[in-house]
Amino acid sequence: MTAKQTPLDLAQWFKQQAVREVECLVPDVNGFPRGKAMPASAFAAGQELRLCRAVAIHTATGEWADYRFSGEGDPDMRLQPIPDTLKRVPWAAQPRAMAIHDCFDLDGKPTPIASRNVLKQVLARYAVHGWSPVVAPELEFYILAPNVDPNQPFTAPLSRSGRREDGNQGFTLGGLNDLGAFFDEVYAALESLGIPADTFVHELGPSQYEINLLHGDALRLADQTFLFKYALREIGFKHGLQVVFMSKPLAGQPGSSMHIHQSVVDVQQRNIFSKEDGGATELFDAFIAGLQVAIPDLMPMLCPYVNSYRRFAKHMAAPVNLSWGYDNRSVGIRIPHSGPAARRVENRIPGCDANPYLALAASLAAGLHGMEAKLQPTPEAVGTVFEQEDTGPSLPRSLDAALDAMSVSPLAHTLFGSEFVDAFVAAKMIELDSFTNEVTPWERRFLASLA
Repeated sequence: MTAKQTPLDLAQWFKQQAVREVECLVPDVNGFPRGKAMPASAFAAGQELRLCRAVAIHTATGEWADYRFSGEGDPDMRLQPIPDTLKRVPWAAQPRAMAIHDCFDLDGKPTPIASRNVLKQVLARYAVHGWSPVVAPELEFYILAPNVDPNQPFTAPLSRSGRREDGNQGFTLGGLNDLGAFFDEVYAALESLGIPADTFVHELGPSQYEINLLHGDALRLADQTFLFKYALREIGFKHGLQVVFMSKPLAGQPGSSMHIHQSVVDVQQRNIFSKEDGGATELFDAFIAGLQVAIPDLMPMLCPYVNSYRRFAKHMAAPVNLSWGYDNRSVGIRIPHSGPAARRVENRIPGCDANPYLALAASLAAGLHGMEAKLQPTPEAVGTVFEQEDTGPSLPRSLDAALDAMSVSPLAHTLFGSEFVDAFVAAKMIELDSFTNEVTPWERRFLASLA
């Protein structure tokens, strides 16, 4: 469907598709789909839809931040469908449609704490310069057996051999074939949703996989990533599987990242990171420097949970630094070898648990800050630098440290506004407090017998 569709066109399409209701989706602060289901006839007629503003910062634990962060009196926000995102729900047993919605306060202004609006504001700042970011996320995830008791560790599903994979099967096609029926439905769903995927691969962990989405407009790719994760989970349930986007679901195994490839084009679609002679521009260097300077203050937008920081283990292909280098997977900021037109910066810090709208917003805002301030990066790192993490800007190594840094960061408040930063930190603090109030198996195992 397109923005030019009339109510009659929509009504006829719903009738042809036998669609009776529409899922009106809003990504919350964690990138989880929230919203309401609306009768298709009401959707086609343009019936106004509202949702309480606090839903934008709904926490993973189901708790709510104080109303001062979402609005005193718990006000509504108005939802506006994005026509190009209206699609049939591929996994639904009965015909159903869904559409992503933007959020507006009742005064008509975009809701500043809504994550899709956060990314749109960053892209608007690029547009002032006549620039458009081009991005390509790489998403890693685990496909596991259902976990009905959270006190027990995750396990891989049974393979065709009747055994559970124990890892060390990276890049095998057999690992993909073990879940052939699941992936067949995923491929069909992506085609139905208009999400062009590049490659699927079995990653290094047991039943760990990666998909690369085809590069394109940043807002469109954020929408595609949001819907892709929704689709994977729903299709997984249909096949008796649990798709897990945690950064570190299995102890001692590789974590799951969301590497973000980024370039920027001008109005003529020329890559501003490359000169006419093919060399790198000053803007390219400044973009890298912006990531180095800003990521430490924006870390919770890239790594939003306690579990996110378990991924940063040395020598497990997860960066623990903000060094940069060419074709070097031991650095946080990798520059893949490419031709001038494809020159890009790969941010290897985000986990797959991140909200794609906020992760892209943070990474792109950091790069733009570097270009606007004409910053200079540290010297290029050479060789394996896992042991050299202290030679450049350092990363917070825990969620509490990251939230402390973001809450008082003048740069974070300048880039995203105090209303969003304060609300985001408040929501994440609720989740952190929930975690610290639990006693873990490690504590019971090692501390119970202490004198």
